[in-house]
Amino acid sequence: MPVDRELLNQHLRQIATTTRPAGSPELAAARDYVMNCLAASGWQVASSEFSAISQTGGTSLRGVNLVAQHGDHRWEGRPRLCLGAHLDTTENSPGADDNGSAVAALLEIARLLPENWPEKAALDLELVVFDLEEHGMLGSAHRAQTCRRDSIDLRGMVALEMLGYCDSAPKSQGLPRSLVGKYPDIGNWIAVIGNQNSTDLIAAFRDGLKSVDGLPVETLQVPENGNLLQATRLSDHSPYWDAGYPALMITDTAFLRNPHYHLPSDTIDTLDLDFLARVTEGCLEAVRRVVTQGL
Repeated sequence: MPVDRELLNQHLRQIATTTRPAGSPELAAARDYVMNCLAASGWQVASSEFSAISQTGGTSLRGVNLVAQHGDHRWEGRPRLCLGAHLDTTENSPGADDNGSAVAALLEIARLLPENWPEKAALDLELVVFDLEEHGMLGSAHRAQTCRRDSIDLRGMVALEMLGYCDSAPKSQGLPRSLVGKYPDIGNWIAVIGNQNSTDLIAAFRDGLKSVDGLPVETLQVPENGNLLQATRLSDHSPYWDAGYPALMITDTAFLRNPHYHLPSDTIDTLDLDFLARVTEGCLEAVRRVVTQGL
Protein backbone atom coordinates (compact mmCIF):
# COMPACT_ATOMS: atom_id res chain seq x y z
CA MET A 1 0.00 0.00 0.00
CA PRO A 2 1.52 3.37 -0.99
CA VAL A 3 2.06 6.32 1.32
CA ASP A 4 -1.08 8.47 1.42
CA ARG A 5 -0.17 12.09 0.69
CA GLU A 6 -3.58 13.29 1.87
CA LEU A 7 -3.19 11.55 5.23
CA LEU A 8 0.19 13.25 5.67
CA ASN A 9 -1.54 16.55 4.99
CA GLN A 10 -4.33 15.68 7.45
CA HIS A 11 -1.82 14.89 10.18
CA LEU A 12 -0.01 18.15 9.56
CA ARG A 13 -3.24 20.13 9.78
CA GLN A 14 -4.12 18.48 13.07
CA ILE A 15 -0.65 18.89 14.58
CA ALA A 16 1.06 21.89 13.03
CA THR A 17 -1.33 24.83 12.83
CA THR A 18 -0.40 26.24 16.26
CA THR A 19 2.71 26.34 18.41
CA ARG A 20 3.28 23.34 20.71
CA PRO A 21 5.73 24.50 23.39
CA ALA A 22 6.56 22.51 26.49
CA GLY A 23 3.63 21.96 28.84
CA SER A 24 1.09 23.76 26.65
CA PRO A 25 -2.52 22.69 26.04
CA GLU A 26 -1.71 22.67 22.31
CA LEU A 27 1.05 20.14 22.87
CA ALA A 28 -1.27 18.00 24.99
CA ALA A 29 -3.93 18.10 22.26
CA ALA A 30 -1.39 17.11 19.61
CA ARG A 31 -0.22 14.26 21.84
CA ASP A 32 -3.80 13.01 22.19
CA TYR A 33 -4.20 13.09 18.41
CA VAL A 34 -0.99 11.10 17.92
CA MET A 35 -2.04 8.53 20.51
CA ASN A 36 -5.42 8.08 18.82
CA CYS A 37 -3.82 7.63 15.40
CA LEU A 38 -1.37 5.06 16.71
CA ALA A 39 -4.14 3.17 18.50
CA ALA A 40 -6.22 3.16 15.32
CA SER A 41 -3.28 1.50 13.53
CA GLY A 42 -3.07 -1.24 16.16
CA TRP A 43 -0.27 0.16 18.32
CA GLN A 44 -0.35 -0.02 22.10
CA VAL A 45 0.89 3.28 23.50
CA ALA A 46 2.34 3.95 26.94
CA SER A 47 2.90 7.44 28.34
CA SER A 48 6.31 7.78 29.98
CA GLU A 49 6.46 10.85 32.21
CA PHE A 50 9.74 12.39 33.34
CA SER A 51 11.23 15.51 34.89
CA ALA A 52 14.30 17.34 33.61
CA ILE A 53 16.05 20.69 33.66
CA SER A 54 15.80 22.76 30.50
CA GLN A 55 19.18 23.23 28.85
CA THR A 56 17.93 26.44 27.25
CA GLY A 57 16.36 28.15 30.28
CA GLY A 58 17.46 26.25 33.37
CA THR A 59 13.89 25.68 34.56
CA SER A 60 12.45 22.40 35.80
CA LEU A 61 10.12 20.80 33.26
CA ARG A 62 7.84 17.81 33.12
CA GLY A 63 7.65 15.89 29.88
CA VAL A 64 5.76 12.96 28.40
CA ASN A 65 7.22 10.53 25.88
CA LEU A 66 4.90 8.18 24.00
CA VAL A 67 6.33 4.67 23.58
CA ALA A 68 4.44 2.29 21.29
CA GLN A 69 4.54 -1.38 20.33
CA HIS A 70 2.19 -3.11 17.91
CA GLY A 71 -0.49 -5.34 19.36
CA ASP A 72 0.08 -8.09 16.78
CA HIS A 73 3.86 -7.88 16.98
CA ARG A 74 4.58 -7.42 20.64
CA TRP A 75 8.09 -7.18 22.00
CA GLU A 76 9.31 -10.74 22.45
CA GLY A 77 12.76 -10.16 23.87
CA ARG A 78 14.50 -9.89 20.51
CA PRO A 79 16.98 -7.08 19.85
CA ARG A 80 15.16 -3.86 19.11
CA LEU A 81 15.06 -0.93 16.68
CA CYS A 82 13.71 2.45 17.79
CA LEU A 83 12.10 4.94 15.39
CA GLY A 84 11.23 8.32 16.85
CA ALA A 85 10.31 11.96 16.27
CA HIS A 86 9.75 14.90 18.61
CA LEU A 87 6.37 16.62 18.88
CA ASP A 88 7.18 19.85 20.74
CA THR A 89 8.04 23.21 19.15
CA THR A 90 9.66 26.46 20.16
CA GLU A 91 7.46 29.17 21.68
CA ASN A 92 6.90 31.11 18.46
CA SER A 93 6.70 28.52 15.70
CA PRO A 94 3.93 26.15 14.58
CA GLY A 95 6.70 23.79 13.52
CA ALA A 96 5.22 22.36 10.33
CA ASP A 97 8.64 21.14 9.25
CA ASP A 98 10.12 21.15 12.78
CA ASN A 99 8.80 18.63 13.58
CA GLY A 100 5.27 18.14 12.34
CA SER A 101 6.58 16.70 9.07
CA ALA A 102 8.43 13.92 10.91
CA VAL A 103 5.53 13.09 13.22
CA ALA A 104 3.22 12.87 10.19
CA ALA A 105 5.72 10.50 8.55
CA LEU A 106 5.93 8.42 11.72
CA LEU A 107 2.13 8.07 11.84
CA GLU A 108 2.01 6.97 8.21
CA ILE A 109 4.80 4.44 8.78
CA ALA A 110 2.88 3.20 11.82
CA ARG A 111 -0.23 2.73 9.66
CA LEU A 112 1.50 0.92 6.81
CA LEU A 113 4.20 -1.15 8.48
CA PRO A 114 1.93 -3.77 10.12
CA GLU A 115 0.64 -4.67 6.65
CA ASN A 116 4.23 -5.22 5.49
CA TRP A 117 5.51 -6.93 8.64
CA PRO A 118 7.85 -9.87 7.97
CA GLU A 119 6.73 -13.34 8.97
CA LYS A 120 10.00 -13.86 10.84
CA ALA A 121 11.27 -10.57 12.22
CA ALA A 122 14.88 -10.33 13.36
CA LEU A 123 14.22 -7.22 15.48
CA ASP A 124 11.42 -5.89 17.61
CA LEU A 125 10.36 -2.29 16.95
CA GLU A 126 9.42 0.56 19.23
CA LEU A 127 8.03 3.88 18.10
CA VAL A 128 8.71 6.87 20.33
CA VAL A 129 7.22 10.34 20.14
CA PHE A 130 9.64 12.45 22.15
CA ASP A 131 8.92 15.47 24.32
CA LEU A 132 11.15 18.44 25.20
CA GLU A 133 13.52 18.15 22.24
CA GLU A 134 13.59 21.93 21.97
CA HIS A 135 14.95 22.14 25.53
CA GLY A 136 18.02 20.02 24.83
CA MET A 137 16.78 16.60 23.65
CA LEU A 138 15.47 15.85 27.13
CA GLY A 139 12.86 13.28 26.14
CA SER A 140 15.29 11.22 24.09
CA ALA A 141 17.90 11.47 26.84
CA HIS A 142 15.36 10.02 29.27
CA ARG A 143 14.45 7.21 26.87
CA ALA A 144 18.08 6.35 26.11
CA GLN A 145 18.84 6.22 29.83
CA THR A 146 15.80 3.99 30.37
CA CYS A 147 17.02 1.59 27.68
CA ARG A 148 20.40 1.38 29.43
CA ARG A 149 18.82 0.93 32.85
CA ASP A 150 16.56 -1.85 31.60
CA SER A 151 19.34 -3.55 29.59
CA ILE A 152 17.33 -3.35 26.37
CA ASP A 153 19.30 -4.80 23.46
CA LEU A 154 18.83 -1.74 21.24
CA ARG A 155 20.59 -2.33 17.92
CA GLY A 156 19.78 1.07 16.49
CA MET A 157 17.79 4.27 16.85
CA VAL A 158 16.55 6.54 14.05
CA ALA A 159 15.39 10.11 14.67
CA LEU A 160 13.13 11.65 12.04
CA GLU A 161 13.93 15.37 12.11
CA MET A 162 12.41 17.83 9.61
CA LEU A 163 11.52 15.88 6.47
CA GLY A 164 9.34 18.16 4.38
CA TYR A 165 11.26 21.17 3.05
CA CYS A 166 12.68 20.98 -0.46
CA ASP A 167 14.13 23.73 -2.66
CA SER A 168 15.41 22.99 -6.15
CA ALA A 169 16.82 26.47 -6.74
CA PRO A 170 20.58 26.81 -7.23
CA LYS A 171 22.49 27.65 -4.04
CA SER A 172 19.45 26.83 -1.88
CA GLN A 173 21.43 24.37 0.27
CA GLY A 174 23.74 25.69 2.96
CA LEU A 175 26.57 23.57 4.34
CA PRO A 176 29.03 23.76 7.23
CA ARG A 177 32.32 25.14 5.96
CA SER A 178 34.07 21.79 6.26
CA LEU A 179 31.49 20.14 3.97
CA VAL A 180 31.30 22.76 1.21
CA GLY A 181 31.95 21.12 -2.15
CA LYS A 182 31.31 17.63 -0.82
CA TYR A 183 27.50 17.79 -1.06
CA PRO A 184 25.05 19.34 -3.56
CA ASP A 185 24.23 23.03 -3.16
CA ILE A 186 20.65 22.43 -4.34
CA GLY A 187 18.32 21.62 -1.44
CA ASN A 188 16.35 18.73 -2.90
CA TRP A 189 17.90 15.73 -1.10
CA ILE A 190 17.41 13.93 2.19
CA ALA A 191 20.33 13.37 4.56
CA VAL A 192 21.22 10.26 6.56
CA ILE A 193 23.61 11.21 9.37
CA GLY A 194 25.21 8.68 11.71
CA ASN A 195 28.19 8.39 14.01
CA GLN A 196 31.20 6.09 14.16
CA ASN A 197 29.09 3.21 15.49
CA SER A 198 26.37 3.44 12.85
CA THR A 199 27.92 2.06 9.66
CA ASP A 200 25.39 -0.73 9.08
CA LEU A 201 22.43 1.45 10.07
CA ILE A 202 23.54 4.21 7.67
CA ALA A 203 23.81 1.69 4.83
CA ALA A 204 20.38 0.21 5.56
CA PHE A 205 18.60 3.57 5.53
CA ARG A 206 20.59 4.85 2.56
CA ASP A 207 19.52 1.82 0.54
CA GLY A 208 15.91 1.97 1.72
CA LEU A 209 15.61 5.65 0.84
CA LYS A 210 17.35 5.17 -2.50
CA SER A 211 14.78 2.54 -3.43
CA VAL A 212 12.31 5.41 -3.98
CA ASP A 213 12.36 6.84 -7.50
CA GLY A 214 13.18 10.51 -7.67
CA LEU A 215 14.57 10.86 -4.13
CA PRO A 216 18.20 12.03 -3.92
CA VAL A 217 19.95 10.73 -0.79
CA GLU A 218 23.20 11.85 0.82
CA THR A 219 24.98 10.30 3.80
CA LEU A 220 27.41 11.55 6.42
CA GLN A 221 29.24 9.55 9.09
CA VAL A 222 30.84 11.67 11.79
CA PRO A 223 33.51 10.65 14.32
CA GLU A 224 33.46 11.28 18.07
CA ASN A 225 29.65 11.35 18.32
CA GLY A 226 29.53 14.48 16.18
CA ASN A 227 31.28 16.68 18.73
CA LEU A 228 33.51 18.12 16.00
CA LEU A 229 30.46 19.16 13.95
CA GLN A 230 27.79 20.30 16.38
CA ALA A 231 25.12 20.76 13.70
CA THR A 232 24.97 16.98 13.42
CA ARG A 233 23.95 16.60 17.07
CA LEU A 234 20.83 18.78 17.03
CA SER A 235 18.14 16.12 17.34
CA ASP A 236 17.01 13.14 19.37
CA HIS A 237 19.64 10.75 18.02
CA SER A 238 22.49 12.47 19.89
CA PRO A 239 21.58 11.24 23.41
CA TYR A 240 21.63 7.72 21.96
CA TRP A 241 25.08 8.37 20.49
CA ASP A 242 26.23 9.51 23.93
CA ALA A 243 24.73 6.38 25.51
CA GLY A 244 26.74 4.19 23.12
CA TYR A 245 23.99 3.17 20.69
CA PRO A 246 24.15 3.26 16.90
CA ALA A 247 21.78 6.04 15.84
CA LEU A 248 20.83 8.16 12.84
CA MET A 249 19.19 11.45 12.03
CA ILE A 250 17.11 11.54 8.84
CA THR A 251 16.70 15.20 7.92
CA ASP A 252 16.16 17.81 5.24
CA THR A 253 19.09 19.59 7.01
CA ALA A 254 16.93 22.09 8.96
CA PHE A 255 18.32 25.65 9.10
CA LEU A 256 20.96 24.82 6.49
CA ARG A 257 18.10 24.78 3.96
CA ASN A 258 14.84 25.88 5.51
CA PRO A 259 14.67 29.69 6.03
CA HIS A 260 11.59 29.26 8.26
CA TYR A 261 13.41 27.27 10.97
CA HIS A 262 12.12 28.23 14.46
CA LEU A 263 10.05 31.09 13.00
CA PRO A 264 6.29 31.76 12.80
CA SER A 265 6.60 31.18 9.06
CA ASP A 266 7.31 27.43 9.48
CA THR A 267 3.84 26.65 8.16
CA ILE A 268 2.31 23.82 6.17
CA ASP A 269 2.13 25.82 2.95
CA THR A 270 5.94 26.03 2.85
CA LEU A 271 6.34 22.24 2.71
CA ASP A 272 6.72 20.00 -0.33
CA LEU A 273 4.27 17.16 0.38
CA ASP A 274 5.48 15.12 -2.59
CA PHE A 275 9.01 15.22 -1.17
CA LEU A 276 7.69 14.33 2.29
CA ALA A 277 5.74 11.39 0.85
CA ARG A 278 8.84 10.04 -0.93
CA VAL A 279 10.94 10.36 2.24
CA THR A 280 8.21 8.59 4.22
CA GLU A 281 8.10 5.78 1.68
CA GLY A 282 11.87 5.39 1.85
CA CYS A 283 11.92 5.32 5.64
CA LEU A 284 9.11 2.75 5.65
CA GLU A 285 11.10 0.50 3.33
CA ALA A 286 14.28 0.95 5.37
CA VAL A 287 12.51 0.09 8.64
CA ARG A 288 10.90 -2.96 7.03
CA ARG A 289 14.29 -4.20 5.81
CA VAL A 290 16.04 -3.64 9.14
CA VAL A 291 13.27 -5.31 11.16
CA THR A 292 13.39 -8.24 8.72
CA GLN A 293 17.15 -8.68 8.38
CA GLY A 294 18.46 -7.28 11.65
CA LEU A 295 21.69 -5.39 12.23
